Amino acid sequence: MPAPGSRSRRSTAPTSGSATVASSLIVIIGDEEFLVDRAVRRLIDETVGSDRASADVLQVEAAELDGGRLATLVAPSLFADQRVVVLRNADALSKESADELLSLCRRAVDDPTLHVILTHRGKTNRGKTVLEDVLGLGARRIDCPRLTRTGERIDFVRGEFAAQGRSISEDTARALVDAIGADVAELAAACAQLAADTTGRITADVVRRYFRGRADASGFAVADAILDGERSVALEQLRWALATGTAPVLIVGAVAQGLRVLARVGSAGRGRRPADVARELGLPPWRVDRARAQLRHWTPTAVAAAIVATGAADLAVKGGGVNPAFALEKMIEDIDRARVTR
Repeated sequence: MPAPGSRSRRSTAPTSGSATVASSLIVIIGDEEFLVDRAVRRLIDETVGSDRASADVLQVEAAELDGGRLATLVAPSLFADQRVVVLRNADALSKESADELLSLCRRAVDDPTLHVILTHRGKTNRGKTVLEDVLGLGARRIDCPRLTRTGERIDFVRGEFAAQGRSISEDTARALVDAIGADVAELAAACAQLAADTTGRITADVVRRYFRGRADASGFAVADAILDGERSVALEQLRWALATGTAPVLIVGAVAQGLRVLARVGSAGRGRRPADVARELGLPPWRVDRARAQLRHWTPTAVAAAIVATGAADLAVKGGGVNPAFALEKMIEDIDRARVTR
């Protein structure tokens, strides 16, 4: 079973015993490392089962192979009933090693004790020929593309809960993504933890209460709250961040960075596709989506006034003021006032 968030299909290339090929020859394509690693682990578990002692599992990086080494590494074993070869990042294979890999994959088609799992980062022409050749043998394909959009992460979170027999709304999934951030591994861990520790319906309020005080309540959490127009939340996050040791200068820096993103996205115009704006500004698309949502609370004049307030706080926390905590609270009040009176 592919990992939630990944997509799986079996090649329709005409081969004899195609179901057997699909279980002994598998290609994982994508650069979302957590999903790739989880897919590899699950495939090994499916192949080997509980009888690990009678299986020989070999994992090797393609970049570490030189001519003839792959054949040596996968030589038949006298003691293993099943052999699983995991070749990671096939896009880094040399031409000679690619030929050896293709030969190994042809052996796997006819040898029920040999299983080959191949990973390829995709989005590159390197290793494309060997990838197409392996798929042409009838290999099963699992896609694990990087989750770059907020909507993709929300779908991933909902899939994680569905896999555990739970369901959550889109709003609840969005609250979890907002609380945890963009790291897919952390999102998966949070989903597992929340599903295990709660019963009944999981709502956005449950998520917020559960992850309140998380280490992620840092300068960026303060910045997101004040840019969202949530003054009281921003103050609460500020006090928590200071109490847990976040340096005042980092908090000011996060707010300044958020304001710069607002200014840049705002000047790019609203009629353009987020992906085009993201490419032009060098931002992830989800950050453009978030900034556009935040800009509903702002005008260019208000953003400019907030930048001035942030500059004053920056001076204060770097030695120009007596009390950094007071300077940060004043920054939040001044930014909120600029937003409200825009």
